Amino acid sequence: MSRTPPDPSRGPRSTPALAVLALAGVLLFALFAALGIWQLERRAWKLALIERVESRVHAPPADAPAPADWPRIDAGEYEYRHLRLEGVLLHEREALVQASTRLGPGYWVLTPLRTAHGVILVNRGFVPHERRERATRSGNEPVGEVRLTGLLRISEPGGGFLRRNDPAADRWFSRDVQAIAAARGLPHVAPFFVDEDAPAAQPTGAEPRWPVGGLTVIAFHNNHLVYALTWFGLALGVALAAWLVARAEHRLRRTHGPGATDVAESTRDSAAD
Repeated sequence: MSRTPPDPSRGPRSTPALAVLALAGVLLFALFAALGIWQLERRAWKLALIERVESRVHAPPADAPAPADWPRIDAGEYEYRHLRLEGVLLHEREALVQASTRLGPGYWVLTPLRTAHGVILVNRGFVPHERRERATRSGNEPVGEVRLTGLLRISEPGGGFLRRNDPAADRWFSRDVQAIAAARGLPHVAPFFVDEDAPAAQPTGAEPRWPVGGLTVIAFHNNHLVYALTWFGLALGVALAAWLVARAEHRLRRTHGPGATDVAESTRDSAAD
């Protein structure tokens, strides 16, 4: 592969021009390198988060947070904690939230659970469109005092993607605890909801019991290493470009000799005149 020799008709760049190029190169290199380091830090944080969530999901169920702790609940410290609950399900005040699961499109069934310390919304699971009405769910409505386990989830205020909840029309696209509680007239409601665990396995061929619980999807996108390599690659590209420019300038100065920059500038000034 032959190398292209420097263009003899062009003299070396002026010192100010080289200074500008050098400054731009340094700034771009520093920016790309910093972004790569930031992505590595994000990757470490994401791996630690995944480890914490996995430990919470598979831990033995613990008591639900007490009302005194409700104002401090956030995703970082509480989401996906495995809880045990005890109370009475208020089936007549349930809310159906549109959902798409591995079982197809349908609804999440959010049922208030009245406990000794207040009301907690329980996502009892998924029902398809044809099971929207309670009378079509094989009588799967526990009555009286019940005990259940599930994962703590953070409220989803507002609505789904490009769609807003419409409490007046009873159309729900996200599990907005506060809005559902207000629409159902529920006092003293916890600021989170609980995804109920999957029920015991049904015998082969048995009629499915709706709603179907245990469909919580726990997935974290972790492409930070790819992003970091991309940024570091760009930083390396800037360094390579700077080296190529410096080599070309060195060759031009050797070809044209000392003072070539001043002569070239004088020539351009004369041509302009």
